Amino acid sequence: MDIESTLERLSKSKFRASFHLKRDDIEYIKTKGWDTIQAHCYDFITKRLAPAVIDNDGKQTPTHGHPVFKAQHACACCCRGCLSKWHKIKKGISISNDKVNEIVELLMAWIHKEFENYKETTIPPKKKEVKPQKPIQLKLF
Repeated sequence: MDIESTLERLSKSKFRASFHLKRDDIEYIKTKGWDTIQAHCYDFITKRLAPAVIDNDGKQTPTHGHPVFKAQHACACCCRGCLSKWHKIKKGISISNDKVNEIVELLMAWIHKEFENYKETTIPPKKKEVKPQKPIQLKLF
């Protein structure tokens, strides 16, 4: 699997391109470290995607709550259906260790790219609209 061309192809999908890391994800990565994030990738893929039969296939990956979950959706590695459609990994067959390694490499590449490109976007607070006051008419006499 060519990581860069795969990421490029995925970025052309409006749905896949809609996933991005947020501030909480960035902080989580900084706190846990890259080795832990990679370990989580392996754990999620081997337990939730690698088995030949998955009872809740198509619903096993949340869309938020962990940087790896977002990466899985962005990279079409969230369920066996997406793996089949985007990566030609057949359903109903256990995923080999080599394929698991490729998937983790893709997820980590996406997470690294998102981490490096992260810019905190804050919406400036709206300025309170100050209504002009009516001029006060002073009585001179």
